[in-house]
Amino acid sequence: MTDFIYLASQSPRRRQLLEQLGVSCQLLLPDAGEDSEALEAVLPGEAPTAYVQRVTQLKLDAAVARLKRRGLPPAPVLCSDTTVARARRIYGKPDDDSDAMRMLGELAGTTHRVLTAVAVQHGRKRLQALSVSRVTFASMSKPQILAYVASGEPMGKAGAYAVQGRVAMHISHISGSYSGIMGLPLHETALLLKAAGLKL
Repeated sequence: MTDFIYLASQSPRRRQLLEQLGVSCQLLLPDAGEDSEALEAVLPGEAPTAYVQRVTQLKLDAAVARLKRRGLPPAPVLCSDTTVARARRIYGKPDDDSDAMRMLGELAGTTHRVLTAVAVQHGRKRLQALSVSRVTFASMSKPQILAYVASGEPMGKAGAYAVQGRVAMHISHISGSYSGIMGLPLHETALLLKAAGLKL
């Protein structure tokens, strides 16, 4: 039994969600020389489910190697990745404001999926789970999209939005895991952490 985990994520939301579970975590962030963004490249023809699970495994591989390299005390390592998808089209993090405008324009007035994969490794034991939710956006006018992009909130977010932020006024329906849409599905995460030996 351990009383803390390593969180290999730069997302403050994931840290907050773990705190909601009462889980103590230490950040295990990439070294200066690591290109963590390169892990998120989409392979040609890759389906969203396969993509988000593969990226999460790659992130976990990198985090476990980091743990060994730094000689840190053993504890479960948690990684997660979230992507937004319509049919087989993947909406990652926007490159810039115009890319965010394009994404939000395509998502407005439609229903899309939010897929969050979670993986935990403790010793040689590796566990994983996938949360799939659906989000429906009401129609959004160009000025509404412009105003949201101008807030800066879409940058660094899959699908160019944060469900817990200002865009919520345009979300008409959610089906699935709200915490999963935020970036860490708490039900699945709790099950994985218990299976990895954490007291919850």
